[in-house]
Amino acid sequence: MRPTRRRTRLLLAASAAAAALAVPLGVHAARGADSGTEMAPPKPEPAGSECRTTVEGSRVVAYCHNPYPSVDLVRLHTECDRWWDVDADGEAVAVEPGRTVRLEDRCWKEVATAWVSHRPAPL
Repeated sequence: MRPTRRRTRLLLAASAAAAALAVPLGVHAARGADSGTEMAPPKPEPAGSECRTTVEGSRVVAYCHNPYPSVDLVRLHTECDRWWDVDADGEAVAVEPGRTVRLEDRCWKEVATAWVSHRPAPL
């Protein structure tokens, strides 16, 4: 009876070892690590100008520099403080790669706020 017990123990130990080795492989395959179908989304290219806006009294001046390889369209928006003073949205100006543009506007009296908006130029 001894050989049968030894064989049974060996068969049980071998099946337990095979199961222990197969479980990590199954988990690894279930995660899709070997499938190669997961692709990282492409990173967008950096774009847009860097703008500095200064307000002195009733005048607004903005300098926009574009360090990126794509053209950026910028507009200066000025909101005047007085209710009767007309707010203004400037004309869109193209900032070429590596270039700096100057945008300016004014109010009759004080300036409440001023900002620059950006959008990519059409191709």
